[in-house]
Amino acid sequence: MPITSIIFTSKKTNPVTRLMIIMGNQTTYNMIFSELVLDLQQQLKSNLPQIRFMLKKNQGMGYMRIVEIGKEVGKKYNIKLIVNFPKEGRIEEFEMYGKRDLSLIIDYDKKKFSINREVIKEKAKEILGDVQVEDAYMYENKEGVRVFTDNWKIDILPHSVHIWTVFDEKVTKFCDWLMENAYEIKTG
Repeated sequence: MPITSIIFTSKKTNPVTRLMIIMGNQTTYNMIFSELVLDLQQQLKSNLPQIRFMLKKNQGMGYMRIVEIGKEVGKKYNIKLIVNFPKEGRIEEFEMYGKRDLSLIIDYDKKKFSINREVIKEKAKEILGDVQVEDAYMYENKEGVRVFTDNWKIDILPHSVHIWTVFDEKVTKFCDWLMENAYEIKTG
């Protein structure tokens, strides 16, 4: 019979999300990405009436409010958080706010990963399954990794990660792993 243990993450985390149950030798990660996007989603949802009003009045003002909320949430985690709307019309898909297309800038000055790029590529395939991985942004003594399918991509740079897809369970798990291992961000 496997041993069951209970692990708690940061006190900032929603109690339901905070409780993780580990069965056997299953690997777990700090859940900084999960916490951050949940916090962002909650803040955007609570400000949605104001955002919708602003979008109707002046789309630029509405977008600026969304950007401000992202910055406020990111500041709690020492991350510059940018909510992106890469395709026309996405800003009106209110139910998807904070659930796709984010940029997280961790350290502008960092040019090299603290772990080998090959480890990131292997972990991407392990967690995300049928994806393509390649070196990216390899110029001026910088490095990066791109993980992608025909429909989406994740750009991983030593100083930032740009997620151009919906955060399903696999993407979220991979981003939690990145935060802990590639960016060495711990909760607590």
